[in-house]
This record gives sequence, C-alpha cells and structure tokens, in this order.
Amino acid sequence: MDQRAEPPLPQVETKVRKRKSLLGSIIALIALALLVALAWYLTHPATESAGGPAAQAGPGGSGARRGPPTTTVGVASVERADIPVTVEALGTVTASAVAVVRPQVSGVLKEVLFTEGQAVRAGQLLAVIDPRQFETALLQASGQRQRDEAQLQNARVMLERFKTLLEQDSIARQEVDTQAALVKQLEGTVAIDKAAEAAAKLNLSYTRITAPISGRVGLRAVDVGNLVGSNDANGIADITQVSPVDVEFSLPQDLVSDVRTRINDEASLPVTVLDRNRQTVLDTGKFLALDNQVDTQTGTVKAKARFVNAKAALFPSQFVNVRLLLRTIQGAAVVPVSAVRHGGNGDFVYVLNATERTVALRNVKAGQMVGEKVEIISGLKPGEQVITEGADRLKDGAKVSLPTDRPGGNRVPGERRGNGQGQARQNGQGVQAGQGAPGTQATQGGQAAHGGQAAQGGNGASGTASADAAAQGQPGERRQRKPDAATQ
Repeated sequence: MDQRAEPPLPQVETKVRKRKSLLGSIIALIALALLVALAWYLTHPATESAGGPAAQAGPGGSGARRGPPTTTVGVASVERADIPVTVEALGTVTASAVAVVRPQVSGVLKEVLFTEGQAVRAGQLLAVIDPRQFETALLQASGQRQRDEAQLQNARVMLERFKTLLEQDSIARQEVDTQAALVKQLEGTVAIDKAAEAAAKLNLSYTRITAPISGRVGLRAVDVGNLVGSNDANGIADITQVSPVDVEFSLPQDLVSDVRTRINDEASLPVTVLDRNRQTVLDTGKFLALDNQVDTQTGTVKAKARFVNAKAALFPSQFVNVRLLLRTIQGAAVVPVSAVRHGGNGDFVYVLNATERTVALRNVKAGQMVGEKVEIISGLKPGEQVITEGADRLKDGAKVSLPTDRPGGNRVPGERRGNGQGQARQNGQGVQAGQGAPGTQATQGGQAAHGGQAAQGGNGASGTASADAAAQGQPGERRQRKPDAATQ
C-alpha cells in the first residue's frame, strides 16, 4: 500500500495566505475600476445614444453626431442713461462757529439764565455776576471825575482874571502862565477820571454775561455761587453754531484739477451727506472751499462743504458719508456690471446673435460705474444684447439658449425628458421596436447590440438597424436578404 508523504503544515498555510492575498488584490482592483467608471460617468454625461455614432445613422446609412448641449444664459440690452460722476468720501461735521462763554470780570456767579442745550441768539443774557463791587467802583470813579472837573472850572476862572489884570499891567506875566499850565493839568486829570469812570461802567456791564454768537448752548460748566473769572479754562458754557453747519472731508489729489476746473467755471457742486449705512440722506448743500496744500502722508486735500441744516440732522463732530457730484455724463451707453469680464487683452463682453443663438466675444472700454451699471465708452451700441449670466462657460462662437425659449423646442422626437439625452438602454437589455414601414420586417425579442450591431430576430432574417431608433420607439427599418441555399 502506497503511503504518500503529506507536505508540511507550514507550507500549506503559506500557499493559502498567498491565494487569499491575490484574491483580495483582484477584488480591490475591480472595485477601483468600478469607482473610476462611475466617477467618469457622473462627470461626463453621455451626449450620444446607446447605439453610438454608427447607430444614429439614418435610413441612408450616413451617421451624424449630435453636438454638445447648449448653455442657457441671461441677457441684457445696452441702454442709454445719464451717469453722474460722483466722489465718495468720509466727512466730519464741524460747526461754522464755536465760542466759549467766559466772564470778563471776576466775581461770584449770581444767576444762570439758560438751559443746557438751548438755542440762543447773539446778545441774549445767559448769566449774571454779583455787580455790587463794580457799582461801588463806578461811583468812586464818578466822584473823582466830578471833583477834578470842579477844580478845572475854578482854574479856568482864575486864568481869565489873570489875563484881565495882565492887560491892565497889574500882574506879572509869569503868574498868568502858571495859571494856564494849571488849567491844562486839571484838564488832563479830568480826562483820566472820565476814562476810569468808563472802565468802571464797562466792568459793571460785564457782570451781565451775554451770548457772543447765535447757536446751541452746551452743558453748564459752573454752578451758581461759585467764584468765576476770565482765567477759567472751561468758562461757563460753550456755544456752537449749527445753522449753517460745515462738513470737512478729504479728496484724492488726482481729483484736485477736476474740482478746480469746476470751481473756476463757477459751477455749483452739489454735495450730499448720508448716514453711516449710506441709506438715509441727512442733508444737501454745496461745495464751499478747498485747502491750499496736499497732505503728504495721505495724498489727499481737505475740502469743506456748507449745509443749511434746517432740520438739525447734522451734529458737530458727527461722522457722515459725503457724496460730491462733479458732473453728469449725458446719454451714455450702459450695461450691467456682470456683463463686463476681464481678460489678458482688457475688458470684453459676449454679444448675442439672437437669430443664430450664438455669441461673439467683443473687446470694450469701460468707464464710470454707478450701482449695478457701468458705462461702455466704446465697443457697444444701444440696442445690442450682452450676456450677463453663464458667460464663464462660453467662448467665441458658442451656441446658447435663452430662458424664454420653448422647452424642448430643439429636442429630437422620441427623446426622454428624464435626463434630456434621449439615450437608449444599453448592456444587452431587450429592445422592442415599433411597427416597420411597409415592405420591412420589424425585429422583436432580440438583444440590443451595443455599438450599432445588427439585432437578430427569431425568424432568421438579419440586417442592420438603428439601436437608438429602436430604443426611441421609431420604426426599425430592415433590409431583407435573400435566403441562401442552406436555408432553403
């Protein structure tokens, strides 16, 4: 009896492992191939039917390949419009005049006759300082003046008498000259007294503090009963003039020449101020002045505009958005901003040929932009249509379709609407053809030949047919072949 030697157990396990490893590699490669095929199918939708180019041949046998699907685009017409040339800037509201109300003399504040935030007029009484010490000083100056005036009057009378005695040669001329000098001395003293009296009156008037300008009073800096003086830094309050009011902003130095030209032409440059969100117009005014030098750090020039501020919408030190209107371009050709694209040769647009449903690339020169519109200086004419949506998928001469076109207007009869491709079923699935034309034989129950091969019927007749036409339900034409000797 033969006894076969069995291989060692370790060698058997090694072979089993190698087989399992090889089988796993094959399965992984198959799965990877399926994933690649699925990804290609999803990213490259078929544009031909299941029968391929040869299967799309007509009855005459000549095949015509269908082109790629057209791109649906949005269009807009070139229009005529007036474009305002404006300058946007950030500005600060400044009062046209500011005054700090300070007392002219020192004293105890007796009365405050204004309310914080109140609008006042120039000359209106705001506060009163205790006037008693200034009244006393005025009385003293007035008494001194009256005494010196009496002495002057007496000296003048004595001078007249001395002159009479001198004519009678009863007095020496020296005494007359001395009396005349005394009169002049007293006249000077009286003049000094009058000045002192006027100063006392002025100081007394300063005890009544009035508004130096018209405007709005700020917060009170001192209360009644405090000692105030002309050296106080904050004073009693401050007044800002808010009607009219100014707005300061900066202009780029490149626009200075344009602004100067408009100013020299005595043109009124309208200025509009808007709120922080650029939604609400606060007030409208006019350009007032331009600074005399350029800021070397920012490359801008300061400018000022004036506003009536009748509604008190502008507040000093408020930040606003300024819009300066330089000029208006009349009758400019404009298109939506989305229609203009940028390339290596400059700006260009796609112009639509409405008859042939094709587009043409055309270089243009863009100008001013206002909102969603941009000026076209050259390259387009009013009435032409340009592509505004879908231009990133186009090239010169490409065919397009519009959203207003009739759905399915260019669809081949029998196409499916599920995927828009009209593909036939593939991979050996059964295809049932419709009834053939007179004199032809339809084939039923056969397998669809992938790639345009002929479908065979059960009656022995053979021929070529369009698999795509069969899948679409069109008549499947068959050319009969004479039976050979073997079949007969």
